[in-house]
Amino acid sequence: MAKLTVRYATRPKLSIIKTAALPALGVLVICNFAGYALAGPNGLFALGDYRHQLERKTQELQAIQGERAVLQHRVDLLDQRHTDPDMADELVRRDLGLARPDEVIIPMTDK
Repeated sequence: MAKLTVRYATRPKLSIIKTAALPALGVLVICNFAGYALAGPNGLFALGDYRHQLERKTQELQAIQGERAVLQHRVDLLDQRHTDPDMADELVRRDLGLARPDEVIIPMTDK
């Protein structure tokens, strides 16, 4: 009985490397995108930091809105149609330097 020998076609190593290069590059690109999706500046790990920033900014916004309400009230007191005489006197004396150092300007609250 004749013995059969099977010969495998051997390819040069350079040909194998060329064949595997494109899929390997694709895997590297996908891993890069996955890494940035998890640990990048806008990734899943940064989500907790965004929540903390949102809380701080919300508190800051509320404080600024409170200051704005106070300033809006002062602007309303200076409206040309109905200026509060005490407010106008206080501002003129303070800004023009007409108040003496021993004078105390007491702001009046609306009743």
